Amino acid sequence: MTSPITEAQSGGLLGQVPAQGGPGSKRRSPEEAGDGAGGRVLNVFSHGFLAIWAIMIVVPLLWIILGAFKNNAEIGASAWSWPSHWSFGAFSRAWDKGIGDFFLNTVIVMVFSVPLTMLFGSMVAYVLARYEFPGNRFIYYLFVGGAMFPYFLALVPLFFMVKNLGMLNTYQGLILVYVAYSLPFTTFFMHSFFKTLPTAIHEAAVLDGASHTRTFFQVMMPMAKPGLLSVGIFNVLGQWNQYILPVTLMQQQSSSDKDHSMLAQGLVNLALSQGYSGDYPALFAGMVIAMLPVLVVYLSFQRQVQAGLTAGTLK
Repeated sequence: MTSPITEAQSGGLLGQVPAQGGPGSKRRSPEEAGDGAGGRVLNVFSHGFLAIWAIMIVVPLLWIILGAFKNNAEIGASAWSWPSHWSFGAFSRAWDKGIGDFFLNTVIVMVFSVPLTMLFGSMVAYVLARYEFPGNRFIYYLFVGGAMFPYFLALVPLFFMVKNLGMLNTYQGLILVYVAYSLPFTTFFMHSFFKTLPTAIHEAAVLDGASHTRTFFQVMMPMAKPGLLSVGIFNVLGQWNQYILPVTLMQQQSSSDKDHSMLAQGLVNLALSQGYSGDYPALFAGMVIAMLPVLVVYLSFQRQVQAGLTAGTLK
């Protein structure tokens, strides 16, 4: 049993502790005192900016969805009134007026363009990230420069190049251009991701006798799945919403040629052909059809996209 602390001992111990607010106490500087207030102000500003940004996106989206269920009179009367009768007839009319064909054309092109972009981009990024050879950095900076180059500056030579190849208004011509257009960003993104993957696993596969091709497809590619998924979503969104390239390259050479217009291009053509006396509910329905796959893809894979963007920095 321990002996109680005597009054002298307790007094000595208490005397060594400086009183609150005394000369020995540490005072917060004005800068430290203002950190909390500054953080709150920044937090309020950032949340306010995000709220405004969300309103700018959600309000036009709701306006388009409501317009798809109205008639021409209701659209002209009030933009925000509720439809008097909820009917999906505008969607069937939009599909019959060509949106179905434009949708199918876009899907056909992207079924080939996105996988080819991911395959070639990841292969180039893997070689540039894992192997040292003369000209490695030069080739890498060429891809970086391609990602920063505005593609609309090359529309005229691109048009004549595709025309000389006989690929105007063809799926394969647009697929090749989409792959070339998306390759620099894909290579840049995947290069950074392959750099973060553990070197020991790659070396172990080589020591076990795996070839470079087998090491890439069976070892490194599965490890890079988060990055591939993230950049794949970006390529899907970018190619689905593409307008300038299809307008330039998907032009009918004669009246007998089949219309291979993409979805965004077809929507604009449909709006121009209707003029002032068109079926506006069908046009709004076509816009909803065009936006729906993009919204579904992003909302379904948003967590994977965020994980892929941060995985490279956390490894």
